[in-house]
Amino acid sequence: MIEIEVISKTLDAEDIFRFELARPDGAALPAFGAGAHIDVHLPNGLVRQYSLCNHPEESHRYEIGVLKDPSSRGGSAAMHEQVQAGDRLQISEPRNHFPLAHEAARSLLFAGGIGVTPILCMAERLAHSGSEFEMHYCTRSESRTAFRQRIADSGLAKRVQFHFDDGDPTQKLDAASLLARPETGTHIYVCGPKGFMDHVLDTAERQGWPADQVHREYFAAAPVNHDADAAFEIQLGSSGQILEVPADKSALQVLLEQDIDIPYSCEDGVCGTCLTRVLEGEPDHRDLFMEPAEHAANDQFTPCCSRAKSKRLVLDI
Repeated sequence: MIEIEVISKTLDAEDIFRFELARPDGAALPAFGAGAHIDVHLPNGLVRQYSLCNHPEESHRYEIGVLKDPSSRGGSAAMHEQVQAGDRLQISEPRNHFPLAHEAARSLLFAGGIGVTPILCMAERLAHSGSEFEMHYCTRSESRTAFRQRIADSGLAKRVQFHFDDGDPTQKLDAASLLARPETGTHIYVCGPKGFMDHVLDTAERQGWPADQVHREYFAAAPVNHDADAAFEIQLGSSGQILEVPADKSALQVLLEQDIDIPYSCEDGVCGTCLTRVLEGEPDHRDLFMEPAEHAANDQFTPCCSRAKSKRLVLDI
């Protein structure tokens, strides 16, 4: 854990605050790569993940952007209403599940709303290294477009196309045209709301883009209907202990109730913190963290949200 001070809190766009974080003594922070995120431990006890959006070569500070989500379960509301400049918080070291493929000949970056935070960091890294790329940034309106002035001031403007939902139809994102033909050496990066991401990802799949050239990071899970959930069992591989997971609880909740120490963070299947090896049984994958091929392997699952298709899962715990 790292103690940081909130150096500044700035309203960057409608319902979006930008936070600058640094060590209280000014010492260097751990290095990170474009696409990395940190866990922020909030005053209300929640832990939330936020992508770093400053340049990866900066070591004196981290910068994050936080949208106040109207359906917030307490995370973004706490950042907006409780966290102020001068406050001290605990954060994790950066982790990166959404890295750039540095061997790419060209990169296509797609950002939807606050999903711009890792994408902007990627754009600045690619520009700094002289790499070929273009960025498409979709928002509801100009007033909700975070980092617009920063993009203009940084020299990225020629590489970035803005697409506003309330704008002229001619400027709206045409994913079908942009992804019309798979290109050898071109990699695609997508981050934003699930509907936006599904549109871009489904378009790429229909057009035949190879899966290993398409990269995505979800920052929130869609609501899940739990009406058909059934109970199942988990068995601890180390001791053989069997625990029942009732229909109205997650495997993570059951493990924590038994004082079994397992790392977790988002509880939505987005961050991968609680990823656990499966020794036997077939999971019912509900996470957004793993790739389809990883789901098909059925050798890992996320106890925070996933369940079981088999009666029992034997876990490497």
